[in-house]
Amino acid sequence: NLSGPSIAMDTACSSALTAVHVACEHILSGRGKVALAGGVTVMITPDGFIGFSQAGMLSPEGKCKAFDAGANGFVRGEGAGMVLLKRLADAVADGDPIHAVIIGTALNQDGHTNGISLPSPAAQARLVREACVNAGIDPQSISYVEAHGTGTAVGDPIEAHALAEALCAARPADTPLVIGSVKTNLGHLETASGVAGLVKVALMLKHGRIPASLNFEAPNPNIDFAALKLRVAVT
Repeated sequence: NLSGPSIAMDTACSSALTAVHVACEHILSGRGKVALAGGVTVMITPDGFIGFSQAGMLSPEGKCKAFDAGANGFVRGEGAGMVLLKRLADAVADGDPIHAVIIGTALNQDGHTNGISLPSPAAQARLVREACVNAGIDPQSISYVEAHGTGTAVGDPIEAHALAEALCAARPADTPLVIGSVKTNLGHLETASGVAGLVKVALMLKHGRIPASLNFEAPNPNIDFAALKLRVAVT
């Protein structure tokens, strides 16, 4: 018997995280005490496969090789995820199980680019910096980033350079930023992909372990991990 605003959002691959951002804003503005946010992708027609295949965007092997030299396209996946959000003080007072705390969010748009598969690294870096400012944290204090990591030859380097620009400028070379992608486990859940990554990180915090990002054998030659101070979690 939920009676608050029910909003469907379509911002492509960021849809679920956009929903989480808006839900957080709704709660912080005092307009509600509890919110459900997430996403769902169900593959019920062949249209998506046909379109992505014709565009040459899918991995012919059916393996997501995020940040790997053999990255040759993304892998479609389906699933659903939902998180229940409350103010931390309310969750503590109500005795709720608290899986993770969202201390900041940010939202932006790429601006002019050459297409959906070629996002703006400057816009990505700016968004990460804005999230750090909103959260009130030092970018160098971040030890892990759950990356978009689709496993494409062009997209992975763009993301890696954006993360390094935003988070690694003053980072010591001997403590690189660890990155990974749940897409290597589940495939790309498209509009639901963001909540899959969010749930993964919540489980990481619960268990105190960073799982391996699968299918990583040789680094993408267009990503100088040492110079960027990045490291893919391989074990």
